[in-house]
Amino acid sequence: MKGKLAEFAETYNFPVPDFKIGTLDALVVLSDDLTKFDTQFEQSANKIADIVRALSGQNQLAHLLVVNDKSMDDYVRNFQWNTMKYRTDKSLQETTATLSQEVNAIDTIMKTKLNTYTLNKNSLQTLQRKQNGNLSVKNLNGIVKKQHCVLNSEYLTTLIIAVPKSLYKQWNAKYETLTAMVVPRSSTVIAEDDEYGLFTVTLFKRVAEEFSHKAREERFVVRDFQYDEDALQSQQQELDLASATESDQQAELLRLAKINFGEVFGSWVHLKALRVFVESVLRYGLPPDFTSVALVPRPKLEAKVDETLLAQYGRLGGVHGQAVSSNHEDILDHDLQSVNDSNYRPYVQFELSFDFDRS
Repeated sequence: MKGKLAEFAETYNFPVPDFKIGTLDALVVLSDDLTKFDTQFEQSANKIADIVRALSGQNQLAHLLVVNDKSMDDYVRNFQWNTMKYRTDKSLQETTATLSQEVNAIDTIMKTKLNTYTLNKNSLQTLQRKQNGNLSVKNLNGIVKKQHCVLNSEYLTTLIIAVPKSLYKQWNAKYETLTAMVVPRSSTVIAEDDEYGLFTVTLFKRVAEEFSHKAREERFVVRDFQYDEDALQSQQQELDLASATESDQQAELLRLAKINFGEVFGSWVHLKALRVFVESVLRYGLPPDFTSVALVPRPKLEAKVDETLLAQYGRLGGVHGQAVSSNHEDILDHDLQSVNDSNYRPYVQFELSFDFDRS
């Protein structure tokens, strides 16, 4: 049967140490905790893999996601319990708590770093939109020239208005009468794009706020702009700084994500080993006497692996296991049918799925 299994899967030793066991009641509680932590660790690994994918721009991540300088496959195939980090003379509960604390700490660090990076990336994108957007939103430094504005006047000021092209006629007909104290024929178009024209209008400072309010009611976009000869250089410096900061933080976040993925994945595999030990003791009793292996089914042969294992080890589950192992035979007893429906297996089995590549 072992030879037959080799046709369907690769088999690797998966050594699990002898741990301090404690009481049966404590093991039952721990079993539930391990199930929850298993899900949490998998989610953490997936979140970090998603960060690596987003920052690297790659869907095929196998070469980027390594564990202790090994590929994920090699790490599982050659798994050895890390006795330096997780001492076997500690209780199972203590070891589980250590693993959970490590993953939680990494989750917190990654969340904080990702939030900081996202804020800076959003700031950069805002600056870039101001550089590249239409005339209703883009930065006007370099577009509005000194000669377009009334400067250093005690009474007069110049407003800059982005007018939709469909409203040119409406603007020219109404701007002089939106409020009092508008300088007649003071509006000129100084720039255009596909959607808007950029107009100036000169008026008394005292009515500027009222004029802006009335202009917005007419769907004209009043730009908040003050002419500054040094603004264009400052704007470019701000953009360059934001771009450099975003680039540095992206590189740091990617580096940290790859490191922490290895830590989380390693913790996850160690947690699987704990689950194997706890469930085996609960299933088969004391003293612990079992062998654990990692099975890697060949493509599309998972069902064959399952059938082979059931045929060989069905006897371990007593009457339940024998019923399950007779995969295609009729099961008369209703309770046994329920066992079969619940995917009961006469051996302890946990899946470790880590295909983080996306086509």
